[in-house]
Amino acid sequence: MAFVSSEAASRVANAPSDEIIRIEGLRKSFGQLEVLRDINFSVNRGEVVTIIGASGSGKSTLLRCINLLEEPDAGHVWFEGKDLTDLSTNVDELRQDIGMVFQSFNLFANKNVLDNCTLAPVTLKRMDRAHAEEVALMHLERVGLADFAHADVRRLSGGQRQRVAIARALCMDPKVMLFDEPTSALDPEIVGEVLEVMRSLAEGGMTMVVVTHEMAFARDVSDRVVFMDRGVILEQGSPAEVFGNPREERTRAFLSRYLKEE
Repeated sequence: MAFVSSEAASRVANAPSDEIIRIEGLRKSFGQLEVLRDINFSVNRGEVVTIIGASGSGKSTLLRCINLLEEPDAGHVWFEGKDLTDLSTNVDELRQDIGMVFQSFNLFANKNVLDNCTLAPVTLKRMDRAHAEEVALMHLERVGLADFAHADVRRLSGGQRQRVAIARALCMDPKVMLFDEPTSALDPEIVGEVLEVMRSLAEGGMTMVVVTHEMAFARDVSDRVVFMDRGVILEQGSPAEVFGNPREERTRAFLSRYLKEE
């Protein structure tokens, strides 16, 4: 079985090696529950990293700590060399370069598709409205929804709403995209349309960190796979290493059902 796509291999060969994200000594608890325990982790520019693991292993919390949607109890998060945990850092400004796609879409229900996509560029980046609409239409075309620019988001399917959410994030011209289980709230028959958009972004060189249960996507599109278990990074490596020859028993147990189906 082939574990690494030619597209992913090409991106690895051509991607610059400089880090865009570095996390050191990250810890996070909710009450007595320690969710992240001494996490050390980095992402290179142009890299696609998928984070896998059982529910409750800390994947989403780690992702949300990258842009400080969750505030760490200890440790540091650097984005382009700036420490987001430093009180002197303008986190809101740095967040403009970090796109985030949530599992529950988080669209504004009282705004149409185009308005959802233009709100942040106009209010945060002070972009001219006409230019913001031009950029939004370009990204809606990119995700296959240009014809729905003036549609009520409440009338869209789950897959369409998630593609709008991706387009909205892209309208800010982010340097990295974070995806928090973007297909988990979708019906199985429409998961593929969202994964196809994400695959296209990866092929275009977008830096991506993806929390996902879609093992085929992690295997075929990732440059690196991170397996988390009980708040720690237990194992990480290329898809060939993690899927083809996992070192840890917990990784093998987690992947056994998927590998058996393959």
